[in-house]
Amino acid sequence: MKRIAFKMHLKEGQKDAYVKRHNQLWGELKSLLKESGVHEYSIFLDEETNTLFGFQKVNGDEGSQDLGQIDIVKKWWDFMSDIMEVNEDNSPVTVQLNEVFYMK
Repeated sequence: MKRIAFKMHLKEGQKDAYVKRHNQLWGELKSLLKESGVHEYSIFLDEETNTLFGFQKVNGDEGSQDLGQIDIVKKWWDFMSDIMEVNEDNSPVTVQLNEVFYMK
């Protein structure tokens, strides 16, 4: 099992929309994540900076951000693009974070 962490950025004033959309995560997308080896997925928000911190436990080396070739993921990215910083293809701008400490 591998742990993956990354950060993204939420646009100002979009916390409620972000939370609502994730509380209503599409079943097809949730199934895809699980089938792709994502066993745990948490997202935290630093409200002072609007920085989102994502954490995943995955089987293999890839996480949710590596599924961009799949149509339902592209559709989700399009759905979220109005409230997050995104790239030209509407994928979220993400910065991978390196683990510097882990206590089990």
